[in-house]
Amino acid sequence: MGKRLIVTIDGPAGVGKSTMAKRLARFLAIPYLDTGAMFRSVAWKLGQGAWEWPEADIEKALSGVEYALSGVGEESVLALNGVPIGDEIRTEQVGMWASNVATLPVVRTFLKKAQQRLGEKFSLVAEGRDMGTVIFPDAPHKFFLDASVEERAHRRFLQLEAMGKPADLKELEAQIAARDHQDRNRAVAPLKPAADAVVIDTTELDREQVLAALKEAVA
Repeated sequence: MGKRLIVTIDGPAGVGKSTMAKRLARFLAIPYLDTGAMFRSVAWKLGQGAWEWPEADIEKALSGVEYALSGVGEESVLALNGVPIGDEIRTEQVGMWASNVATLPVVRTFLKKAQQRLGEKFSLVAEGRDMGTVIFPDAPHKFFLDASVEERAHRRFLQLEAMGKPADLKELEAQIAARDHQDRNRAVAPLKPAADAVVIDTTELDREQVLAALKEAVA
């Protein structure tokens, strides 16, 4: 087996990290790791209010949790205890729960180890909030995607509409702004670009332009 390749793509909620990470992973013929799904799955598994539990209770609840990864690019499948993670974690409510549990050192330590174990097994395009700063600081290619709150809310609005889930645009803007504030200002691993990351503002770019910039940087 050759040397593993790790590419990190960080950025705030709704900036298009998942789409770009999947397509870049397909281009590189390696798995895509959705670390946001890992946080969401932990939040979903623990349930509402779990972020207020004693640390020992959270640690005990996570002791039997294991992740597996298979596939390449868009066909990559992340499984929790052998069960593929699905749309049950994709609600706005679970997203807020995930942002809450992400502030807990016990959860971040658990998922950091889980993510690094996957990185020891596979070449990856790892997408999340702190992939380049905390989880894979030695990755040879690091990116940070950003966009305005308004643009990200608009994209999420169109995504939900396409899924048959009508949403309120202003409410989405408020939710994204709230998550930004929490993610960027938390004491543990705040959202920020790695010092050596390539920062791409996608507000005025379409998907093909963003993907072209990513491909050019890793080529």
